[in-house]
Amino acid sequence: MVPSEENQLVPKEDMFWSCRQSTFAELKKKFSQVESAAEEPRVLCIIQDTTNSKTVNERVTLNVPASTPLKKLFEDVASKVGYENGTFDLVWGNGDNVTDMTPIDQNSDKSILDAGFEPGKKNFLHLTDKDGEQPHIMQEESGTTEDSAQDRFIGPLPREGSISCTNNYVSQSYSYSSVLSKSETGYVGLVNQAMTCYLNSLLQTLFMTPEFRNALYKWEFEESEEDPVTSIPYQLQRLFVLLQTSKKRAIETTDVTRSFGWDSSEAWQQHDVQELCRVMFDALEQKWKQTEQADLINQLYQGKLKDYVRCLECGYEGWRIDTYLDIPLVIRPYGSNQAFASVEEALHAFIQPEILDGPNQYFCERCKKKCDARKGLRFLHFPYLLTLQLKRFDFDYTTMHRIKLNDRMTFPEELDMSIFIDVEDESPQTESCTDSGAENEGSCHSDQMSNDFSNDDGVDEGICLESNSAAERIAKVGSEKNSLLYELFSVMVHSGSAAGGHYYACIKSFSDDQWYSFNDQHVSKITQEDIKKTYGGSSGSRGYYSSAFASSTNAYMLIYRLKDPARNAKFLESHEYPDHIKQLVQKERELEEQEKRQREIERNTCKIKLFCMHPTKQIMMENKLEVHKDKTLKEAVGIAYKLMDLEDAVPLDCCRLVKYDEFHDYLERSYEGEEDTPMGLLLGGVKSTYMFDLLLETRRPDQIFQCYKPGEVMVKVHVVDLKTESVAPPISVRAYLNQTVSEFKQLISKATHLPAETTRVVLERCYNDLRLLNVPSKTLKAEGFFRSNKVFIESSESLDRHVAYTDSHLWKLLDRHANTIRLYVSLPEKSPGSQFRQSVYQKTGADLGNLDEACERVKGPAGNMKCVEAILEESTEKLKSLSLQQQQQEGDNGDSSKSTEASDFENIESPSNEIDSSASVENRELENQIQISDPENLQSEERSDSDVNNDRSTSSVDSDILSSSHSSDTLCNVDNAPIPLANGLDSHSITSSRRSKANQGKKETWDTAEEDSGTDSEYDESGKSRGETQYVYFKSEPYTADEGSGDKQKWLVVHVDKRITLSAFKQQLEPFVGVPSSHFKVFRVYANNQEFESVRLNETLSSFSDDNKITIRLGRALKKGEYRVKVYQLLVNEPEPCKFLLDAVFAKGMTVRQSKEELLPQLREQCGLDLTIDRFRLRKKTWKNPGTVFLDYHIYEEDINISSNWEVFLEILDGIEKMKSMSQLAVLSRRWRPSEMKLDSFQEVVLESSGVEELKEKLSELSGIPLENIEFAKGRGTFPCDISVLEIHQDLDWNPKVSTLNVWPLYICDDGAVIFYRDKTEELMELTDEQRNELMKKESSRLQKTGHRVTYSPRKEKALKIYLDGAPNKDLIQD
Repeated sequence: MVPSEENQLVPKEDMFWSCRQSTFAELKKKFSQVESAAEEPRVLCIIQDTTNSKTVNERVTLNVPASTPLKKLFEDVASKVGYENGTFDLVWGNGDNVTDMTPIDQNSDKSILDAGFEPGKKNFLHLTDKDGEQPHIMQEESGTTEDSAQDRFIGPLPREGSISCTNNYVSQSYSYSSVLSKSETGYVGLVNQAMTCYLNSLLQTLFMTPEFRNALYKWEFEESEEDPVTSIPYQLQRLFVLLQTSKKRAIETTDVTRSFGWDSSEAWQQHDVQELCRVMFDALEQKWKQTEQADLINQLYQGKLKDYVRCLECGYEGWRIDTYLDIPLVIRPYGSNQAFASVEEALHAFIQPEILDGPNQYFCERCKKKCDARKGLRFLHFPYLLTLQLKRFDFDYTTMHRIKLNDRMTFPEELDMSIFIDVEDESPQTESCTDSGAENEGSCHSDQMSNDFSNDDGVDEGICLESNSAAERIAKVGSEKNSLLYELFSVMVHSGSAAGGHYYACIKSFSDDQWYSFNDQHVSKITQEDIKKTYGGSSGSRGYYSSAFASSTNAYMLIYRLKDPARNAKFLESHEYPDHIKQLVQKERELEEQEKRQREIERNTCKIKLFCMHPTKQIMMENKLEVHKDKTLKEAVGIAYKLMDLEDAVPLDCCRLVKYDEFHDYLERSYEGEEDTPMGLLLGGVKSTYMFDLLLETRRPDQIFQCYKPGEVMVKVHVVDLKTESVAPPISVRAYLNQTVSEFKQLISKATHLPAETTRVVLERCYNDLRLLNVPSKTLKAEGFFRSNKVFIESSESLDRHVAYTDSHLWKLLDRHANTIRLYVSLPEKSPGSQFRQSVYQKTGADLGNLDEACERVKGPAGNMKCVEAILEESTEKLKSLSLQQQQQEGDNGDSSKSTEASDFENIESPSNEIDSSASVENRELENQIQISDPENLQSEERSDSDVNNDRSTSSVDSDILSSSHSSDTLCNVDNAPIPLANGLDSHSITSSRRSKANQGKKETWDTAEEDSGTDSEYDESGKSRGETQYVYFKSEPYTADEGSGDKQKWLVVHVDKRITLSAFKQQLEPFVGVPSSHFKVFRVYANNQEFESVRLNETLSSFSDDNKITIRLGRALKKGEYRVKVYQLLVNEPEPCKFLLDAVFAKGMTVRQSKEELLPQLREQCGLDLTIDRFRLRKKTWKNPGTVFLDYHIYEEDINISSNWEVFLEILDGIEKMKSMSQLAVLSRRWRPSEMKLDSFQEVVLESSGVEELKEKLSELSGIPLENIEFAKGRGTFPCDISVLEIHQDLDWNPKVSTLNVWPLYICDDGAVIFYRDKTEELMELTDEQRNELMKKESSRLQKTGHRVTYSPRKEKALKIYLDGAPNKDLIQD
């Protein structure tokens, strides 16, 4: 048969070309498909997960071709989000608001273009629950997806620029659900509490050690003998059982750390994993005493070595047997810039002996002299589990900082330790010696080795070894040498620096010989190549600091296990567990299942805010309603009814739940006919937060509930009565936005029973925006109605309807209503009342004629009498001219005329002084009248005012006060330090330039404060009261505080227009206070009884709001140009150098001497200080630092900047005032006596210039120290510059190389600087350790009381301790 062409044999060459052509054809077809796909429009889909399946709702973006079927879209979304396909719905969404709740058909083959998706635009979709059930998370895929990126991951996970071992490195896709699913490796991770990565690494290593885990399981906990919470072995047992049986990805270690006696603060402490290992082993040994596990740690981890010294002349050897739990290996020898290349090389160096010669010779007991000797270590026994610590942390003596050595050091997977065992037998004359006669530098008693278990048994064992024959010993050691092959199974890695970092463990499982990375809660497979990456180091050589450029991730601790088939154990199988472990496993499984069920309940529980207006108390109550999604609406009402505790207030059938918007106070809808609907469907599923709330609405038995439909708006209608000028409480009416004004009036008419034809409707759209709705055909939406609205209606036949709206009575009434606030005013406990006023006016009338004349005298000029301001101005000009003459005289004659200043001031004719003195007499008479009518006089009232102000807290300040650029209210705190809130004055003052200007010999001109002093007169220039304005609505009534409050003060409830000025408000309060407004002060009370004094009389009460509290206190109010000043006494040699004395009033243009005269009687009466004007001075106060000394002729606001609530120091002088000129400088000196370790008291030194030599001369004259032996230093910090006597001698910058005080590093340009000085020939006292410790305690106590630091030091690492009984204050185990 002739074969057809198709079946004919084809030569190889033709076959090759045909294959090639077919390949090209396929590629061409694929390219054409790609080109067509590229030309096809694409659809951008943005899917928002609105379910509660995950802690963090994801937002997924897909850009798919327009021809994609809907079925494929659902598959892509499921894969992207991590849900099982078919367990969720997709609905259309417009941004964040769902417009169509109809789910998209997920089984349709229709393309997304045909389904309504628009190419080139953003198509918003919401992923929702399906049939009320939450989407199912793809367990396998989610686990695979999460682990796949880390399967080959070695090292800490990426984190946001942090090197501390916190759990900030959790990836962005991390969610709580991922913690609940076990890793595909089958191993469970440990949650990092904060900085407990070092603990997690050690616990995972112990868990993966079969011998340790099996031995731990065999120990049985006796609950009758110990509390399980504080039992360390029991909590380790529980943790290991959970690591072995839990289905979670990671478990907590809080129970273990609690058994250590740690609190939450310990979780934030970084520690060394090797230190933890030693401390934990020690604690376990203590707990396991007198049990089978008593010697477990020694059996597994303890080795022995010999510390010897051999005489090189006679061969005599002294030695000691020591035990160790780990071997510390040096990375880089001291002084070398070359690191050891491998662990083997470091081990050789560890046992390399050194020669003791020269000054280090060894005293030989046999030779009876010092001889050359060889000193070293020999390993006698290696443990079953060999722990090697690589000493990567060192101290750099160049920078004096701890550093980490990142040099490369290799370590083998199998380590042969036979070459390091001691085999030589050179000791026929060897003797055991406890004192080697030389410094034991290589001994295990250094703090880098563990000698906790060394005892006499070790020495006996060494002697016993020597008693054997040499042949027997060599044979025994030789057999041991053959079996010293160790295999690596744990590498604890540190990533970071010496300041902080992260630990994780690389562990080989003995079950499958697979390496795993245990990085806190993440467990993943790794390879041998990943282990090699932990060697550290970098390519190339960079010299000594090569480790600074190397990888910071490297091995820190290595654990090897002896390869001995006879001893190598396997993990216990479940059927091999002891009975108590089987019970524990069952118990933990049940707890985990219970937790899982509880978690499932939580996932299906709707949690939403619940509000209820209590039917009898009429207060809005708030709570959180937690109801299962399957519970019906009727059942939810019962739960809410009990939650709000309404059993005794209203029947259950008189309650219902409605959808509510608390922010707008808007009832969105009611749920008629849906009593049997599950709450999950009503609320739109279980969500972490809802965009709405629920209101438990109540009714009376004779009422019926109103139906609230979606789309309605709520309107609160207030009926206005023009005759009584009253506004009725609101009536709630529901309307639609598309209703007209005319229809709305008909609706209101039905609710209020008022005629619609005569009804005027006013809408309050926002504060003070009252809009008359006078266009009947306009819709409510066009008029500005929203969810919740407020309207006022008035229906009467009055002529007011025909008046222009803004001129009508209705508008004025509503305007007043909108601006009226309710204030609670606290009056003085015993106001003088009308009797007081009459007595005052009678007294004043005796001199001035009548009350009107008295008021006119206060308000303005009467006859030819000069006003106070004019007198002050005239006096000021005289003082200025006198000051200029004195300065010119000083320029010619130096300070020769200074002594006559006092007499010059005494001869000044000052009419203002006469007025002030007469006014003060009147004030005193006024106070006497108060004393007659009130036992607690005005002086005590003002004193208590200061005391109360000084007890106020400064925790918060109202934002309305802070935001006001004109407010001068100040907050008084407990430290007597007022905080200016606004209008702060220029900080430039007499201090900043006094020295330079004084040296120029010219007339000083100073920057002054603004003309506005922060207070305003109650009267304008014409004498007319500023309170006479149109906004004077004021209505008051007595108010009684709650009986249980214990408040016996008199209160007023005041309804006042908040546009009224403070001046007019005070005048309205005069009849209730009983004194003129100029004789009482107004304080605004804030939270926690914080108080501000309101002093700006021309400002309104606009910053006040309803129910604010005001306190009225007796005392003279400030006038224009006056300032309230806080006076503190400066006590330089007292423990507390700053003591509050009193509040005073200083006036603009007043001299310092005049203010001192004003202070004298107040100091005598209020503080008991009987002083003369020349025996005290005033000086600047900056915080607690004394500053510029104010001279008597200085003028406030010209020479001295002054502001509201200013502070000043008053200093009592021991003798006459030495400060006479601006060119002088007053410093406070204090002698340091090093031989006695004490500081003398402060003494003032007044310098004529800023020269250092003059300072030394004055100090020499003061102390008797020779001039050439004087050394001085400037104090640091705030006054009194306290410093410990243990630090002052070396910490201060003694004897700076400068010629003047006003240059670096001193910068002493103003009075009040602290200077310490000493005799340089005086030797420092030598202290014993006991004396130093005692002195340190005293200094620490002293400096802490004064609020000064004891010493500066960086934050020290807290010692790692494990407390055996779980209590830090009891017996403890420490390293």
